[in-house]
Amino acid sequence: MTIEDLQAFGANVREGLERCLGDEDFYLEMVKMGIEDERFEAIEDFIRDGKTEEAFEAVHALKGIVSNLVLTPILEPLCELTELLRAKKSGDYVGLCQKIKSEREKLLSL
Repeated sequence: MTIEDLQAFGANVREGLERCLGDEDFYLEMVKMGIEDERFEAIEDFIRDGKTEEAFEAVHALKGIVSNLVLTPILEPLCELTELLRAKKSGDYVGLCQKIKSEREKLLSL
């Protein structure tokens, strides 16, 4: 994975690098660690099992990580899912999970 890959993916690399003090290697390391977080795997299971509190906790934590790295294509559905779960509203939880999963897989394949 390179800075150029992340730019093509749609990440706001400039802002992400600023948050990592301009250190490209550190930023790339944080991105790798962030997208490998095991909570990504748990979200769908929590939702499928009706464990909305656990789903909220996982999604909210991931939102913080992804927000700091400014991985916009993953951040947008994470934000939407976080707010639905926070408000305990019905919504397309599965569809949002699929969007998050799909965007994450794109990053993992870089």
